Amino acid sequence: MSRQVICPHCRKGGAFRSRPQSPHEYIASWIWIVPFQCQFCSHRFLACRLGKESSDRLIDRREHLRIPVRLCLSFSGGKMRGEGTVMDLSLGGCIIKSETNVHVDDIFYLEIAVAEDEPPIEVAAMVRSISARGIAFKFLRKAQENKRLLSFIQSHAGSTSSVLSHAVELTGTVPLAQGRGTSGK
Repeated sequence: MSRQVICPHCRKGGAFRSRPQSPHEYIASWIWIVPFQCQFCSHRFLACRLGKESSDRLIDRREHLRIPVRLCLSFSGGKMRGEGTVMDLSLGGCIIKSETNVHVDDIFYLEIAVAEDEPPIEVAAMVRSISARGIAFKFLRKAQENKRLLSFIQSHAGSTSSVLSHAVELTGTVPLAQGRGTSGK
C-alpha cells in the first residue's frame, strides 16, 4: 500500500521527490532522508524514505503532477501564431499537439480555453522540447501566481489521485515529523 507525501506547510497531498540542492539535503539523502517539493505551495521539506529503491529505476525529474486534459489553445509570439490541443497540464507547464513549426527556446503567449463560457487562461511560456509526444512548454511564471490556472489544476488534480498514488508508491516514502524543512534548522 502506498502513502501520499503530505506537505507540512499547506497540508495537501501530492509532494514530489526532488533532487538535493544543498549540502544539508545531500548529507540527509545518505541516511535515507530525501527532499520533496510540494506541487501546490512549492515548499521544500525532507521526508524519510522507507525501503530500498531499485538501482535500475530512473528517478523522475518531474516536479509537478501532470493532469491529462484535452483543451483548445492558441498561441502567439513575435510574428508567429498557432493553434493546438493541450494534452497534459501541470503547475510548471504543458504539452500540446500542434502543426505549427516552433523552435526550442521560442517564447509564446498561450491562451488556454478551459470552458466555453469563460475567457481563456493566459500565460507566457517557453518551448522546452519538441518530440513525437508534442511540444513541451515551460511556464515563465509560477502557476501559483495565476489564480485561474492554479484553481483549474487543483480542481482537476483530485481526478488523478490514482496517478499520484502510483508516483508516491514508486518513491516509497513517508513524511518526517511536521515542521522539518531544509532551512538548516
